[in-house]
Amino acid sequence: MSTPLRGVRVIDLSRLVAGNMLTMQLADFGADVLKIEDPEGGDTLRHWKEPLDGGRSLDAWWQVYGRNKRSAALDLRDAQARELLKKLVAGADVLVESFRPGRLESLGLGPADLHAVAPRLVIVRISGWGQSGPYSELPGFGSLVEGFSGFAHKHSESGAPRLPNMALADMVAGLSGAFATLAAVREVEVNGGRGQVVDLSLLEPMLSILGPDAAILAATGRAPDPTIKVASPRGVYRCRDGAWVALSGSTETMARRVMEAIGRPELCADPRFASNAARLANDAELDGCIADFIAGLGLAECLALFRERGVTVGPVHDTASLLADRHVQQRGCFVPFGPRHMVMHAVTPRLDGTPGALRNEAPLLGEHTAQVLQELGVAAGDIQALAERGTVRCA
Repeated sequence: MSTPLRGVRVIDLSRLVAGNMLTMQLADFGADVLKIEDPEGGDTLRHWKEPLDGGRSLDAWWQVYGRNKRSAALDLRDAQARELLKKLVAGADVLVESFRPGRLESLGLGPADLHAVAPRLVIVRISGWGQSGPYSELPGFGSLVEGFSGFAHKHSESGAPRLPNMALADMVAGLSGAFATLAAVREVEVNGGRGQVVDLSLLEPMLSILGPDAAILAATGRAPDPTIKVASPRGVYRCRDGAWVALSGSTETMARRVMEAIGRPELCADPRFASNAARLANDAELDGCIADFIAGLGLAECLALFRERGVTVGPVHDTASLLADRHVQQRGCFVPFGPRHMVMHAVTPRLDGTPGALRNEAPLLGEHTAQVLQELGVAAGDIQALAERGTVRCA
């Protein structure tokens, strides 16, 4: 089956999450993504492992986010390896990198050098804070950005800021970067433009998803209170059997349905709950009514009752219950893949005409080095010599 990014060639010099998330999106939809990795250890993501019994470990991060890619191991500190990279770039559409700003230039591989070889090349530069500005030279891991951006403050609990227990800033940057990459590729392929640099910081995509707090502060002089909801009723509630549900009454119609469903229809006529603003001002009382009602119901009973009344409610899953959910199973949201039957998320979003697909397991370090060099016309004896010298690594 045809894939929408068939024929798009991507050179991926990035490490860790954001770059791998970005290029996984492209690879899932058919782009030929070639990871260029250091021969000594490869992408850092390879080493994020889950310990198993018997001293074994599971490289789940690499298997999920390295899927559908090829790997060539080149030591870019070696001048000969850099010349090989330039030859690869000459036939590529996109290059993705996540070095500290200035590092590529110091290797003679800055945008001017790469565009001299490939004028149509889209160069995606991932960094914590961007390629310019006072902080551009500082390290910028996602945790720092999640704090700096206001996310941790916005999700304070008992007065203490909270970081997410996932690579949120990197994931958001990867998704944003995939869109920007395709926009820049379209400019070249459809509009006849030249290659350009995509300056992708971890910070700015995070700022784009945090809502209009900056606009509110600028317009009113008041910083939004991170403990205040944006709509009421809205929250998570514990059932009699210890399970939790999430409930949202973010429209007037839905709020009335909630009050009627908990057996308190008189609240609909109460001025304290007659509008979202009024409900927010009296949220603690309304929230308590909902919590008390749900606490008397088991999960199945709670879901059935509210759904019958047309209320937007759903279970709060952990990983085990999520995988067991009938909707998740019937939609195929997670699929076992490869000889090891590694369970991973399916390709998303879903296209009905030219969908993406899981085609290849994440590669071994340097698994495709020889193949890639042969494509460049390098003779087998020369490849062996490069490997013996340490310039490249072949799996």
